[in-house]
Parts: sequence; structure tokens; C-alpha cells
Amino acid sequence: MEVIIRDTREKAVSLTASLIARALVKKPNLVLGLATGRTMESVYQLLVAMYEDDGLDFSLARTFNLDEYVGLPPEDPNSYRFYMNRHLFHRVNIDLRNTHLPDGMAEDIEAECRNYEEKIVDCNGIDLQLLGIGRTGHIGFNEPLSAMRSRTRPKALSPETVAQNAPLFTGETPMPRRAITMGVGTILECRRCILLATGKEKAEVIAKAVEGPVTAMISATALQLHPNCTVIVDAEAGSLLQNQDYYRWIFENEPDWQQYH
Repeated sequence: MEVIIRDTREKAVSLTASLIARALVKKPNLVLGLATGRTMESVYQLLVAMYEDDGLDFSLARTFNLDEYVGLPPEDPNSYRFYMNRHLFHRVNIDLRNTHLPDGMAEDIEAECRNYEEKIVDCNGIDLQLLGIGRTGHIGFNEPLSAMRSRTRPKALSPETVAQNAPLFTGETPMPRRAITMGVGTILECRRCILLATGKEKAEVIAKAVEGPVTAMISATALQLHPNCTVIVDAEAGSLLQNQDYYRWIFENEPDWQQYH
């Protein structure tokens, strides 16, 4: 695991977007795993700007989102399909047929989960997975006690997650209490993952995820087992990390990171 601490939220977001763009340029048919949430909106805004200003090409890319609420149709403004269309898919030249999210309206949720796993396998796996982290330490909607080998499945949302996400819901639609999520095991099979976290409210959970013991109570700790994982945080989110000086030294001195200074 690499940990990169940037002084500001803007620098953390910019680095994340730059790494995604670089991967897409290097491999135009990149299989990209995507996340949602407030933190990611700025990442997608920068990627859209790179498409508009620099010609970043999404035409051959394929995407798989981490999760979707059970019971929300794609046209619901609170669904993650609607979110992705609004913030990225409808603003770049990606083929919508190559953008995949779990179907929260599927009659057979278990079958939908199996089909989602099969689609990922059909694309030869995910090349780069973008991740956020919830206050319970979840990646995707892998709430506490999610098995490290878990696969895409329906998951009941914790009270903490409901409290965190409910204010984002608009209109009269109540927040669902269940979601379909990639499993921890599914996420760990990606070839590279980038976790982005900003703000002081994420400091405690980042410290546990990065420097604490690996535990099913905090699914993000499983990323310590991944051979190619980069955690990018701003100064506030990284403020409780014990080895801050070491992480900062790596970014300032390792040749691979010089171009991002």
C-alpha cells in the first residue's frame, strides 16, 4: 500500500484524476471501476474537463460501478446510475452500453449479483478501481463484518451509513436500507486500486484502514493485502496517521511521483 498525503483537497483530487487519465491514455480500452459520493464529484469534473480541453478519450473504456441501491430505478435522481450519467457518462464520449451498474430493480437480486460478477470476468477483470471510504470504514457498501472473500451481493446498510447518505437524497424518495455491492473479494481482484479520502471527518477511519489491524469490521483494511493500492488523502484526512513524515517523503522523493509535483 502506498499512502500519498497532499496539502489540500484540491491537490488530492487532482492527483487522483491525473492517475485515472494516465491509465486511460496508456490503455484506451481500460476497464475502470467507479465510485460515487460527494468526494468523487470533483474527480469526475476534472476528467470531464480533460475530455473537453485535452481530448481525453473514453470511447473504448468500460466501467463497473461498485454499488447501487435496491429499489431505485435508473431514472430516479437518487440512484447511482443517475449520478454517473449526470457527473460523467453524459458529459464524455463513453459508450453507455459499456457502462455497468448493478440493477437495483431486478426481480431476482441474487441472479443479478451473479450476472454482474460474470460481466466483470467477461471483460477480463477490472484494471483500475476507484474507491471512497465510508465512516464505518466500508468500501463499496461492504459494511462491518463483510467477509474478506465476499462477492457481489445485496447488503443491509448500517445505521451510520444511512445517517451519512440520507441527507443526499432529494425529493420524496426515502433512502433504501439495502444495496447491491461488489464484495471485498471482488474489489481485491482489481489490478490496481486508488482510494481517495478528504476532510477531517475521514481522519479516524483512514488511520484505522491504513495503519490498523486487518479486520472484517472495517472492510477498507483489506486493501492492506492488495499488491497495488494507492491511498490518496488531503492533510485533514491524513492528520491522524502515525507515519505522516514517511508518506510525505515517499511522494517527494520517489521518481514515479515526480511528474505530479
